[in-house]
Amino acid sequence: MSTASPVAARNGVDVPTLFATIDAVRAQPELAKFQFRATNTWVSGTHNRSSIQGFFGAGQEDASRTEPFAYDADHPAVLVGTGNGPTPVEFLLHAIAACLTAGVANIASARGITLTRLESTVEGDIDLNGILGLSEETRNGYEQIRVTFTIEGDASPERLRDLVERSRARSAVYDVLTNGVPVSIDVSA
Repeated sequence: MSTASPVAARNGVDVPTLFATIDAVRAQPELAKFQFRATNTWVSGTHNRSSIQGFFGAGQEDASRTEPFAYDADHPAVLVGTGNGPTPVEFLLHAIAACLTAGVANIASARGITLTRLESTVEGDIDLNGILGLSEETRNGYEQIRVTFTIEGDASPERLRDLVERSRARSAVYDVLTNGVPVSIDVSA
């Protein structure tokens, strides 16, 4: 059974391609298996740089990105850094905001809702006593993350709120942050 495809893009989302992707994965579930990768290099002090380019997905190695994306991370001076980029934990705030926003845009487009405004503010509370080794009772990471959306479009407030809820329910980043994921670390010296 094929999903009905709208004729045009909406909210900058190529809706026919979105539905074609869903149909392709429904027909061949193995196409859903992806592996994303990043390489990180220390620069100096707490400053480091990640490079992201290739990935495996839809049954093959992707070569569509001809240049890598580069992201600097650092700590601010108050945390013995030089401020050359956001802290790693700030990248998590960006990741949850970006994932939820992309989901809202896709879901709204699939449902025929035109968005006129979509913004979010993300705040994370962290107690440095854990990562500084001053307290064994204090966790190293965020104690809480709060995401607040402002959303406007050609649908009722209830339908717009439901877009955010559906995005939350399908967000990979939300899932990782709230359910955790096994992480293995190997070292070659």
